[in-house]
Amino acid sequence: MPQYADIVLPLAQPAYTFAVPEGLTLREGQAVAVRFGPRNKFCTGIVWRLHERRPDFPRIKSVQRILYDEPLLSAPQRRLWEWIASYYMCSVGEVMRCALPSLMKPSGDTEEEFSEEEFRPRMESYVSLAPELGNEEAFHEVCERLERRAPRQYEALLEIASAGDETRISTGEVARRLLQADSTVLHTLERKGLIRRTEHERTVERGGSTFRLPQLSPHQQQALDTLRAQFAAGRSTALLQGITGSGKTEIYIHLIAEVLARGGDVLLLVPEIALTAQLIERMERIFGSRVTAYHSKLTNRRRTETYLRLSRSQGGEFVVGVRSSIFLPLKHLQLIVVDEEHDASYKQADPAPRYNARDCAVVMARLTGGRTLLGSATPSLESWSNAASGKYGKAVLNERYGEARLPVVYISDTLRAARRGERHAHFNKLLLDKIGETLQRGEQVMLFQNRRGFSPYVECTECGWTARCPNCNVTLTYHKSGRKLVCHYCGHTEEVPAKCPSCRVTDVVPVGFGTEKIEEEIARIFPEARVARLDRDSVTSERAFNAIIDDFAARRTDILVGTQMITKGFDFAGVSLVGILNADNLLNNPDFRAAERAFQLMMQVSGRAGRRGDGGEVVIQTGDPTNPVIRQVATGDYEAMVRTQLAERQQFFYPPYARLTSLTLRHRDPETLRSGVMELAQRLRARFGRRVLGPMAPPVDRIRGEYLVGLLLKIESGASSARARELLGAELKSFSENPACRAITVVVDVDPQ
Repeated sequence: MPQYADIVLPLAQPAYTFAVPEGLTLREGQAVAVRFGPRNKFCTGIVWRLHERRPDFPRIKSVQRILYDEPLLSAPQRRLWEWIASYYMCSVGEVMRCALPSLMKPSGDTEEEFSEEEFRPRMESYVSLAPELGNEEAFHEVCERLERRAPRQYEALLEIASAGDETRISTGEVARRLLQADSTVLHTLERKGLIRRTEHERTVERGGSTFRLPQLSPHQQQALDTLRAQFAAGRSTALLQGITGSGKTEIYIHLIAEVLARGGDVLLLVPEIALTAQLIERMERIFGSRVTAYHSKLTNRRRTETYLRLSRSQGGEFVVGVRSSIFLPLKHLQLIVVDEEHDASYKQADPAPRYNARDCAVVMARLTGGRTLLGSATPSLESWSNAASGKYGKAVLNERYGEARLPVVYISDTLRAARRGERHAHFNKLLLDKIGETLQRGEQVMLFQNRRGFSPYVECTECGWTARCPNCNVTLTYHKSGRKLVCHYCGHTEEVPAKCPSCRVTDVVPVGFGTEKIEEEIARIFPEARVARLDRDSVTSERAFNAIIDDFAARRTDILVGTQMITKGFDFAGVSLVGILNADNLLNNPDFRAAERAFQLMMQVSGRAGRRGDGGEVVIQTGDPTNPVIRQVATGDYEAMVRTQLAERQQFFYPPYARLTSLTLRHRDPETLRSGVMELAQRLRARFGRRVLGPMAPPVDRIRGEYLVGLLLKIESGASSARARELLGAELKSFSENPACRAITVVVDVDPQ
């Protein structure tokens, strides 16, 4: 009976059905080449389902060929893709487009073009002794002859024979790159029939199972025992809440070692791979070649090789990666650790699927029968609530590891300092005094300003003109290096005008301050100090990033100025002072999560101080010293922040008491957009009632020439979110079929961050 295959293509489309040619044996999860569309373009697809039901349409295209012998996706992975597509309201094809490395999705107008793009594994040359030389007597006879007549050939033969084990003759293969013998000598030995050369796919040697684990303190051991007991009792997810410097990583290491020792796979998710280089290095010191890094800084070929190697692995893999690592084919996945689980970097903003890797990790672990450990000093309120309700297990670390103490936090009032003449440039006297004392002791300083560039904008002091982006409704940020005005939304760049373009009389001047200006001013105030800056502008490459971090770690830099990049994953022994220069711009955001995020960020950056021995110091500069969040940071009172924020969210019906879905409509014509969003809002209110908020313009309501307007759907936590998504999907489909609204782009973001 004819067989058919539902094939998922990397498109925002449902699966398409193809005929399976006679003699071709397919398996679900395999990658295949198919011809698709009116131009019969060759493209890559994944076999999703095999069946014998013929489609209704008359002409059915056939699968062309299989791309890889083994399936790329296991059954749990396919179920994860389906869950992501359903929950985040996109197609499985869009998940495929995001999940697979680009080299694994070749396409082309012709078979030749497709074949040119097709990934081919790197082949490596291997050398081995001829089988007859495995006999010790025969081997020594050849060696005696070569030692007298061709000493270089003799040395090469000994090198090959002793590869891997110097106590006996080895006839096994050894990689050519590991041999010191030159090609001419090896070619001569091969011609004489003394060695054999073969080529096959390069393999990666994995380490053994003996690890040197760090010793735990009594508090760490208690937390580890608690987690083990909760996992053993059947809990699939647990939260490890530990203050900065409490030693959460040591607990991760012990749990990871236990899984690897029994042949299971482990995935350690981190917010941004470049910011956690120290963590990866530490893991490599303990687990050696077991550690596999996976992130966007790797080449396309390296990511593809990693994916294919893992798909063939028999277990015992340890991957450290960013959010996209959740899609890797770890067939024996037993533990997923999500470090800094509260971090917004786990949520993908664009393109679809707009998934949260933390939530996907929880689902994936359940699908594979594994466990998820969420770690944070300041957990998200959603995770904290899940632990408080008993849905997640929980363990707490509330004191720093070893002899280290928490830093002393000072709140410095910028308005009071200005009135008393105690403010120099953008620094209060208290902070400058602390910096001077720290430098005199030979210790280091970190200064945090959550805005890059030299100045947020330039302004004419005469008429008030400001430089704005021609494509976006936002001011251009001034970057002093190169004297450029840059849009941080679309990338538009232009020169700083010599005179105000409006009044043509006055020079424009920078207003406000960013990291670039802070770097310049602190270097002028402390000319003897060595100052560096760490932000998206100074880090032009991975090498530049590593150079800045290595210099600071080696104490070749005294003061490090940076954005959020300096807050995560770093452990610098010499840092005893942290300055937060403008806490107010963290709090004054039009976002219900602003207070929570500000608390988390300030606690994170404060945690960089005093991680060895004596506690460090933190100075928070603010114009609102009585703000409850500032006070909670000063006392390190996470529980007080939680109580305050949860009370507000319950009152105004925000997560964790509701699930949010954000709808952003985009179009170049504001009138078309206005009429379209009014129609959609009316449709949704007829279906969901008062759960629909808007229309409302976002803070930046034009980006890249398109106008934006938003709607927000709130669904109470007790209601069926699946049913709500089903109803929403039906209304959006009906809206898109309206000829007047067809050109309007609707972006759906479930659980927006």
